[in-house]
Amino acid sequence: MAGSGTAHLRPAEDVLLRVEDLVVEFPQGRGRVVHAVSGISFDIAAGETLGLVGESGCGKSTTGRAVLQLPPPTSGSVTLDGEDLTGVGSGTMRERRTKLQMIFQDPISSLNPRRTIGEVVAEPLGVWGPKKKDAQWETVARVLDDVGIDPGVARYKRPHEFSGGQCQRISIARALVMEPELIICDEPVSALDVSIQAQILNLLEDLKKEHGLTLVFIAHDLAVVKNISDRVAVMYLGKMCEISEADELYANPAHPYTEVLLESSPIPDPGIDVEDVDVLEGDLPSPLAPPSGCRFRTRCTRATDVCTTDEPQMRRISEEHYVACHHPLIEPAETVVSVGVGE
Repeated sequence: MAGSGTAHLRPAEDVLLRVEDLVVEFPQGRGRVVHAVSGISFDIAAGETLGLVGESGCGKSTTGRAVLQLPPPTSGSVTLDGEDLTGVGSGTMRERRTKLQMIFQDPISSLNPRRTIGEVVAEPLGVWGPKKKDAQWETVARVLDDVGIDPGVARYKRPHEFSGGQCQRISIARALVMEPELIICDEPVSALDVSIQAQILNLLEDLKKEHGLTLVFIAHDLAVVKNISDRVAVMYLGKMCEISEADELYANPAHPYTEVLLESSPIPDPGIDVEDVDVLEGDLPSPLAPPSGCRFRTRCTRATDVCTTDEPQMRRISEEHYVACHHPLIEPAETVVSVGVGE
């Protein structure tokens, strides 16, 4: 069930990115506020891939953009390499974004249709250097080749001359050109055919090893992030439900919502009885007026009175496996867990 807490956070010196109590709200007039992200916390170690999953509208993409300060979060902290990005000025933040890049969900609309591929990928270099065009093109040609695009063919072509999968490869090249430390992948394969999805996922895995990247991989399908993620965090209606190492989460989901997400992934077996699969009933509540207590309680078969009044806090289930639920599918390893690191 969706809750809060920081018991799952690792020591700050052990991680590259640390997000704590992140809140993103959008005023809608007449006193109404969209509670897009409500006090979530997570961290990522250097070289790690964190899968951020949940159904549409849970706040995954908003979380990714808030890490980049686009827009700046309403409250909370985003710390990269020990520096709190929420406290820096706009000029400094522009410079920090050279180490933080994003791959967008729609590969075609994210590329400027008026510019050639060579210009699109080289644009960051025009701002931050090198200033010489020949040196810029050497870098652009290298990253295009890294993502499987022929530099000589692509240099003077425009985005509409490429397929969706090729445009996503070009978007990845644009993200790589500044040699970032962290890349946020916002559902980078959801708009692509299944066969192309596999190619892009394999490409990201290869580039991660080659360039020493750290990734946040946002998706609504747990099956997509199964093989690429080291750890997986599950979100529901702006809250964090569960976080664990990937193999542990898939083998032993502790949260009712995680279990439903796993069972909703199609299995290529015609012999499976669909009547035995749990179905999540009811509609996603409005982020304008989220439920009290646990936000998942209105759709949960295990909900009780305490779920209505008390918001669940993150608790340790096993080593590196945490869940925010009053009635988890697996009993917690300990009854009391500190809600803060180092407290």
